[in-house]
Amino acid sequence: MKHYNGRPASLEGRSDAEVGTYDFLDRLGVNYDTFCHDAAFTMEECAEVERQVDAHIFKNLFLCNRQQTQFYLLMLPADKVFKTKFLSAELGCSRLSFATADHMESLLHIHPGAVSPMGLIYESEGKVLPVLDEDLLQFSEVGCHPCVNTATLKLHLRDLMDKVIPATGHNLTVVKLKTE
Repeated sequence: MKHYNGRPASLEGRSDAEVGTYDFLDRLGVNYDTFCHDAAFTMEECAEVERQVDAHIFKNLFLCNRQQTQFYLLMLPADKVFKTKFLSAELGCSRLSFATADHMESLLHIHPGAVSPMGLIYESEGKVLPVLDEDLLQFSEVGCHPCVNTATLKLHLRDLMDKVIPATGHNLTVVKLKTE
């Protein structure tokens, strides 16, 4: 695993979405570290990355309503059990389901396995509502992908909540998700 203060030293071979993430964070003046690693598709693989990054890597779920007109990017602790009916009740919306890979790619410029709040940089139509489970508030530093699952960003949760997400033009909703 390679560690960089800020963006990686070389951007050769990196996707436009990943490079755009670094550009966005740099323009905002957000302090972050980048850890480049083998692709991490599952939370188990992310757990190994988490040990080396020394920040809480949270789970990101991309959901939609039945009509596929409203989308939700849910951020919650990696070990928290998620049930759609509880989030639907919190948000006052119809039953939610997982959004398709096509929606993920067209709205967030992210492929399955790399879902991240950084994808909000690319969503300008207001179709995606970022939702954060309040249990994440216990962590000061968090890790998330820069729109690819071969790198992890380490940044302060307050920067994500107070600088990054608002700068994308989205309003963050904080919920208290029940598990039972």
